[in-house]
Amino acid sequence: MATLCRPAISVPENVLTMEQTLELARTMHADHPQLALALRLIENTGVRTRHIVRPIEETLRHPGFEARNNVYEAEAKERVPQVIYRALDNAGLGVTDIDLIVYVSCTGFMMPSLTAWLINDMGFRNETRQLPIAQLGCAAGGAAINRAHDFCLAYPGANALIVACEFCSLCYQPTDIGVGSLLSNGLFGDAVAAAVVRGRGGTGVRLERNGSHLVPDTEDWISYAVKGTGFHFLLDKRVPTTMKMLAPALRTLATEHDWDVSDLDFHIVHAGGPRILDDLCHFLDVEPAMFRYSRATLTERGNIASCVVFDALDRLFADGGVHDSARGLIAGFGPGITAEITLGRWTARRHAVGGQGRPAEERAAVA
Repeated sequence: MATLCRPAISVPENVLTMEQTLELARTMHADHPQLALALRLIENTGVRTRHIVRPIEETLRHPGFEARNNVYEAEAKERVPQVIYRALDNAGLGVTDIDLIVYVSCTGFMMPSLTAWLINDMGFRNETRQLPIAQLGCAAGGAAINRAHDFCLAYPGANALIVACEFCSLCYQPTDIGVGSLLSNGLFGDAVAAAVVRGRGGTGVRLERNGSHLVPDTEDWISYAVKGTGFHFLLDKRVPTTMKMLAPALRTLATEHDWDVSDLDFHIVHAGGPRILDDLCHFLDVEPAMFRYSRATLTERGNIASCVVFDALDRLFADGGVHDSARGLIAGFGPGITAEITLGRWTARRHAVGGQGRPAEERAAVA
C-alpha cells in the first residue's frame, strides 16, 4: 500500500513580519476609505511572519507580467532541486526510482512544465510520467497526494514524486486596492515543498482512501482575473464560511471508510485563514489542538497555497509522528470551491532498501 513519506520544505530568505505588513498598508494606502477594516482583517489572520523570494522593495515594483514570470522560472529552477533531493532522502529513494512527477503551482506559468526541465537536469528517467496541475490553487496540495495515490494503486510498487512551488508574492498587483486584495497582501507567503509517495515500504502516512468535493455555484468565490499585468487574485467575502459546506464532505468520506471524523488521531488541513481552522473544530467536533500543525504553518509562514499541507505534515514528523496505525485526514481546500481529501494510517515501518534499489523488471512493468 502506498505511503506518503516525510516532506521537505524550503522558504525564501526574505522575511516579512506582521508589523512591516501593517506599516506598508498604512503608508501606501493612507487615504483608503476602508483602511481600518483592512488592517483589522490582516491582524486577525494571525500571520506573524512570511517569506518572499525577492526583497520587499523589489516585490512592490511591478515590472510587467513577462518579467515577473521570468523571475518565477529562475527562482523555481534555483530552489526546487535541493528540496527534491531532501524529499528523496526522506523516502530512501533516488531519482531513477521515480515513475511519476506531480508538479503543482498556481503562481507562475511554464510550458513545457518544470517537470520536463527536472527530468533533463536532475537525471530522472526519460520514461517518468509528468502531471502538472496549475489551476487548483491551494487545493492542489491535496490533489497532488490523491493523484499520486491513484497512480500507485494503478501501478503497485511504483513511486511518485510531488513538487509544490508557490511564489505568491510574484502575484502582487499594486493597482488592486479592494479590501479583499489588501487582505491577501497580508496573508500569502512563498515556499517550495516536495514529498514522495512510495508504492512499497516507507515511513509516514499509509494512504487508504481519497476523494474530492466541489461546492456548487461557488466558481467565482476564489479566482484569477488574467490581465496584461498578470494574475489578479479575486477573493469573495464569503470564502471564510466555506467550512460549513466542506466539513460534511470530510465527514462523509470518513464514514464511508467506517471511520468517525471526530475521533481521528491527526488532522493535516490547508490553513487558508484562522476562521477555517476554527470552523473545522466546530463542524467536525474536534479539539483545536488537532489543527496545531496547520495553525503553526499559518502563523510562521502565512498561507503558502498548495505547500501548506506539506509544511503542516512535516511539523507532525518533526514532532515525532503519532503511534503506529493512528488514523488521520489530510485535506486541501481551494477554488471551485473544492476539497481534496485523503484518509490514511500512520506507519512506522522503515523502507526496505535505499535509493536506486528497484529491480529493472519492476520499473519496466510501470513504464
